[in-house]
Amino acid sequence: MYKKQITMLKQKLENGSLETVIKKSVVSILIVSFMTLSVMPVFKPFMTTNTKPEVKKAPESHTQQEARSIEQRPEGNQKSRTSGQKQVSRGGLNRNEVRLLAMVIEGEAADEPYKGKVAVGAVILNRMESKQFPKTLSGVVYEDLAFESVMNDQYKRPLTQESIRAAQDAINGHDPTDGALYFWNPVTAKSKWVWSRPVTDQIGRHVFAK
Repeated sequence: MYKKQITMLKQKLENGSLETVIKKSVVSILIVSFMTLSVMPVFKPFMTTNTKPEVKKAPESHTQQEARSIEQRPEGNQKSRTSGQKQVSRGGLNRNEVRLLAMVIEGEAADEPYKGKVAVGAVILNRMESKQFPKTLSGVVYEDLAFESVMNDQYKRPLTQESIRAAQDAINGHDPTDGALYFWNPVTAKSKWVWSRPVTDQIGRHVFAK
């Protein structure tokens, strides 16, 4: 049997067919090797690709949008419309107290310019922070002889939107009086004592003093 195979191998060598077989085998090996090398880079990125699903952000709520809007608001928009003075918000008043403040503004400064209305509101709030006056809004407003419009019930006249807005501006910290505790009309004022107070400004027909 082995002799027969050896004889066949000799015949192939003589005919050159063995060399052809070897050449074909080498070419096949080279082709397979080349295909393997060219396919491997394609599969490598595919295997290392991050397949983590994209997480979509939930839409912002109205409160979040408003908070972000406030954070991004330019500082210049927060300046006083009535004064260049530093402002400190003086909130804490309930709805009825805001209305009462607006009523006194209307009663005392109905015919005054808007700045004069804010000034009257600021005086009332300044008194609440002073040791010389009651600590509550109603205490300041209803103190004896404190406001003429309260004594003659003029503060109960119909409210205007301007007085309501002026009250809100005063609560938000606008104080064109520079901390005044008193105001009066110099034409009608009869007390000499008020003129002994340090005057801070005159707005419209009212003089303001500490």
